[in-house]
Amino acid sequence: MFKKKECVVMLLAGGQGSRLYALTQKTAKPSVSFGGKYRIIDFPLSNCINSGFDTVGVLTQYQPLLLNDYIGNGLPWDLDRTFGGVKILPPYQGNTGADWYKGTANAIWQNMEFINRYDAKYVLILSGDHIYKMDYAKMLKTHKETGADCTIAVLDVPIEEASRFGIMSVNPDGSIYKFTEKPKNPDSTKASMGIYIFTKDKLQKYLEADSKDPASSNDFGKNIIPAMLGAGEKMMSYDFEGYWKDVGTIQSLWEANMDLLGERPEFSVTDESWRIYSRHGAEAPQFVGKNAVIENSSITAGCSILGTVRNSVLGPGVVVEEGAVVEDSVIMNDVVIGKGAKVIYSILDANVTVGVGATVGEDKSTAAGIAVIGADVKVSDGAVIEAGAMISEQ
Repeated sequence: MFKKKECVVMLLAGGQGSRLYALTQKTAKPSVSFGGKYRIIDFPLSNCINSGFDTVGVLTQYQPLLLNDYIGNGLPWDLDRTFGGVKILPPYQGNTGADWYKGTANAIWQNMEFINRYDAKYVLILSGDHIYKMDYAKMLKTHKETGADCTIAVLDVPIEEASRFGIMSVNPDGSIYKFTEKPKNPDSTKASMGIYIFTKDKLQKYLEADSKDPASSNDFGKNIIPAMLGAGEKMMSYDFEGYWKDVGTIQSLWEANMDLLGERPEFSVTDESWRIYSRHGAEAPQFVGKNAVIENSSITAGCSILGTVRNSVLGPGVVVEEGAVVEDSVIMNDVVIGKGAKVIYSILDANVTVGVGATVGEDKSTAAGIAVIGADVKVSDGAVIEAGAMISEQ
């Protein structure tokens, strides 16, 4: 029999990430590279261990192999525990047959056994595709103090952006009286961050009822939250102040990477008081040639820079050959940019080769969009990849 855990974390990491196009053709969105040496899932996992939460179920579905390998036994995040730790939870065959996760709520419902084996009183539900730092222990403390059945983390957003989010209308004491998914005329600026703490018994009750409703989308935002509000359950908001970015689009992923740059970056991954852990191999030294130019950029270990790099984030093992120029770009691991090539306002996935004299993207002041090249693609010598293009290996 397992000992008790006060709170179990369920991390939803099965999304396809279709708006990231070429970057998620071979892998799930949470395993997309970020900031040179991280992956998106490093942030919620690091938040968990920094908050003192050591029992995490990672729910996978779409293209899970890379994510499974990356998480492994959880050692880089100090989640390799005999009791608790991190566990991968793919869809599986039970007594009633095998079934893909139909929605976020259904994914949790299919894994209630995992939660119940730890006899947890509370369940923290997270999304695997956000960049932020957050102390979940403070949120749990508030949840317990208010006696809430569900506490939802909210971020204050500009009113003109509110229609992009699930919006919470709250009373002065923080209690939620209305929730509207992407309202056309929002009456509040408190946006749901997709971070929920539930008292487990109430969660189980509503998930079970939802599972029996054939008309349900089996989604927290569309079904579970409205059902609990409608039944008069105690729903509380938890205000989050700080950097938070949903990196579900090419533009937002690029912006979040750019937020790491500068003398005073909007978001820091080097703060030792709240470390971001990741699984990265032995770090080889960098090589910077005598004629190289590097300005306002993040260059990860193992890079070889002979050309010019400006306002860019480079992952490990990137080679920028003589005369090549990289500007306003995110370059993931083991990319080779050939002599005289130009990569401007672009995102290049792992193992891309840009041929001699080729051009990818164009100046962001005139570009129609960010050029994106998927993993393992080879751009021919002298080729021109236009701004906003999406190129992936066929």
